[in-house]
Amino acid sequence: MTTVPMTESLCQAGSSGLAKAPRPTGASQSVTIPGAHFRRVLGNVPTSVAVVAGIGPDGQPVGLAIGTFTSVSMDPPLVAFCPGESSTSWPKIRMAKRFCVNVLAAGQEDVCAAFASKQPDKFSGLSWTAAGNGAPRLESVVAWVECDLEAEYQAGDHSIAVGRVTHLETGTGEMPLVFLGGRYLSVD
Repeated sequence: MTTVPMTESLCQAGSSGLAKAPRPTGASQSVTIPGAHFRRVLGNVPTSVAVVAGIGPDGQPVGLAIGTFTSVSMDPPLVAFCPGESSTSWPKIRMAKRFCVNVLAAGQEDVCAAFASKQPDKFSGLSWTAAGNGAPRLESVVAWVECDLEAEYQAGDHSIAVGRVTHLETGTGEMPLVFLGGRYLSVD
């Protein structure tokens, strides 16, 4: 298995008008945790692998790889993911205010690698159709979730993007692609 970075940096800090998340109170604010240690410990927690895709202001498809896609609420139906602040793709999707989350299947490491890269046309060689909201829905995914951007909160070097689900479906029936301990795994 090849290891590929899970997320592209996704959000422009300072210029986006994002809401500031409340800061916790107490002594823990002053604790410094080395990044390598943080990554090593939290690498023991499995994360989902998905592609968030939308249509940019120029009418072209745009997308980024994400980890830790999660459900937030059933009523109203909300989901969330955390784009990084240096992404060039997320601001374009944010402007569209709608997107499709494509949950990748086992064996789609190459798709994740394409969307985690900085290459200009991440959709090159990939098959996709327009979802009901117009955002790109990739072929051969485990599930897709169409959303309108509900809210976004600044959170350190990432933001927390919350999507209101407008439609969702299961896909191939394959097992999902999972990231754990710095590598991709298939759930058996």
